Amino acid sequence: MAGADSAPSLRARLRSLRPEAFGADPAGERMERIRRSPNFADGVFQNPVSAQHRPSGSTAVEMAKIYFEKEARVRRAPTGTIPVHPTTLADLAKPPVSGLRLTWMGHSSVLAEIDGHRILFDPVWGDRCSPFDFVGPKRLHPVPLPLAAMGPVDAVVISHDHYDHLDLPTIKALASSDTYFVVPLGVGAHLERWGVSAGRLRELDWNESTEIGDLTLTATPARHFCGRGLRNQQHTLWASWVVAGPEHRIYHSGDTGYFPGFQEIGAAHGPFDATMIQIGAYSEFWPDIHMTPAEGVRAHLDLQGGAPAGVLLPIHWGTFNLAPHPWAEPGEWTKYEAGEAAQAVALPRPGQPFEPAGKLPTDPWWRGVSHPIAHPWRSARPAEVVVATRSDDLDLAGER
Repeated sequence: MAGADSAPSLRARLRSLRPEAFGADPAGERMERIRRSPNFADGVFQNPVSAQHRPSGSTAVEMAKIYFEKEARVRRAPTGTIPVHPTTLADLAKPPVSGLRLTWMGHSSVLAEIDGHRILFDPVWGDRCSPFDFVGPKRLHPVPLPLAAMGPVDAVVISHDHYDHLDLPTIKALASSDTYFVVPLGVGAHLERWGVSAGRLRELDWNESTEIGDLTLTATPARHFCGRGLRNQQHTLWASWVVAGPEHRIYHSGDTGYFPGFQEIGAAHGPFDATMIQIGAYSEFWPDIHMTPAEGVRAHLDLQGGAPAGVLLPIHWGTFNLAPHPWAEPGEWTKYEAGEAAQAVALPRPGQPFEPAGKLPTDPWWRGVSHPIAHPWRSARPAEVVVATRSDDLDLAGER
């Protein structure tokens, strides 16, 4: 009996040592709901198309060599101060003329003002995307405005529980507000541990929807993975999101590899006035879970029924150094690929609001603080590119 009594006590002590940023594992009715999900099999959530999460063996060693090579490290950072639009209450005080306005706050964080409502996607206001405040990828530019200065939002939408999308200090700052938190199945366990009440949680499986005012928010499939702690149990789902209002429709990809599901999502929920598509932190070492700029543009076209339509806002780049590719490469290559496809693309500075129906920000602002970017784009894979000379870069860059 003594041994039986001591085991739970030991487990409880070990749980108490778990860093708060690791969140909490789903349990009880939440775990039962996860087990009933059609997307959960063999003890884990499954991708719509099989995906390798990370390199291993000799491939991992090869990646490490590239990642820590001195010249490559230099290219993964800007050469100067990233220009940030000083977003103010005045920028956001007047409602959008068209009924839809997007403000990219950096990385995957976007404030969407749509049909009289305010939705905040993947807010990360912390200094590092890490469970610790002294190590891990550090922010390359300041947040455009303090979280408290943004004003109330109707819903915070989370794509998955990785640190660069689900940020402990940001969630704790928002936990005392009246906002709803709309999250994939299982992620609610983290938020409840951090002080979000169960009554303000909307936890969805793929293809489930919830109503926030006049908006319908739908969790849609993505090709990625999850996990925060030392053990990655794959017990929290990842998702992309559709937000549909009376007049407008938008899509946020979260993190995802390219897969045929974009066509299905577009057929069921599109076309979209704007899409927010992940085009950064890609690598040939993990091609299944993040998209290259070419794949991101292709995903947008799939969502729009195969032809250019709406506006593409590139996300998941510029704010954190998370992959071997040069810092400005995602922006430069997306501009090129969108131009090749005759697709409208918005390229705002972090914090710069714009309306998809109005004049789009298209200035390649990163060029002033970037190392040269390799050309041509289509013929080189991310780990194989050769850095162009400064004169070559300027000549070719001037074409778009």
